[in-house]
Amino acid sequence: MKVFHPVGVNIIERMKDIDPSRLIQECIAGNETAIETFVRGHEADVFKLALSIVRDESEAMEITQETFIAALKSLHSFKEIGSLKTWLFKITLNRSRSHLRKRNFLQRLSITLSTLFKEAEERQTSPEENVIQNEREAVIWSELNKLDERQRIVVILRYFQDLPIVEIAEILNLYEGTVHSRLHTARERLRIALGQTQGK
Repeated sequence: MKVFHPVGVNIIERMKDIDPSRLIQECIAGNETAIETFVRGHEADVFKLALSIVRDESEAMEITQETFIAALKSLHSFKEIGSLKTWLFKITLNRSRSHLRKRNFLQRLSITLSTLFKEAEERQTSPEENVIQNEREAVIWSELNKLDERQRIVVILRYFQDLPIVEIAEILNLYEGTVHSRLHTARERLRIALGQTQGK
């Protein structure tokens, strides 16, 4: 099932130039070109967030579609004092959490977190280095799995999605200080875990 029907690329490009408020109003009115413009403008970010949480492309695509269906149904309630992207991320996060409750959360999230802390560039390592690296990673995953969902979600939004603290706070309906606190706890556990591994 499609969220929208494809229309001409030139029409969509022209629609991108209109005022965001008007685009939203056109979407609410059922303008298919406006709806496709709206979806195309945000689907990559929504999919990336969903994928970073559920770590399954087909499921992330399903969540992305659910997010836009839900967003279009409630677009009239969007308050323009906030960020549209942040509003969409709230919906995406709720949909992703709903999917996660249907299966083993820790198993899937461990895969997500393994992506977060990999080296930026792969390099050749000796067998001895591989053993050390594997040991360090095992400690990291063990410590991260001890965190509750609230702290893990904050880590994903901050380090995988690269969102600023203020947006994370808005998405999760938290005080900025609470976000800082949860990130600090997660980083400290990781630092201690790595220190213990390096000291062996």
